[in-house]
Amino acid sequence: MERPSLEFNLTDTHEEGKLYVVDSLNNLNKLNVCPAESQRSLDEEENTGGTGESMAGSNTRNQCLFFITFILTLIISLALVSFVIFLIFQTRNEVDQISSRLLSEKKNIEELKKLNSIILKHLNQSRIKE
Repeated sequence: MERPSLEFNLTDTHEEGKLYVVDSLNNLNKLNVCPAESQRSLDEEENTGGTGESMAGSNTRNQCLFFITFILTLIISLALVSFVIFLIFQTRNEVDQISSRLLSEKKNIEELKKLNSIILKHLNQSRIKE
């Protein structure tokens, strides 16, 4: 009778050893694969009994954070595009003003050249008469 009880105790020890080895391998895998924050969430999951409540809260929090980041990115992009369009229109207006000034100055220069030639002709004629 003693012999079967010894065999029974040996199988229990053997099963506990297997569980211990598997648990150790899982812990080692967690340490090697997961960063520190993920390790904390995994530890919290183990402490809550693996119900997944912390993972669901974390997943919802991550989705909310992603959504807020996405909306902020869209708003900033829209603001930048609006600013670039404003600068394009402002630059176009400035170029139009400069072009109109250049045209008016060109006309003034041509008129001054005509007046200069008239004055030179008049002076040349007056010298000839003297």
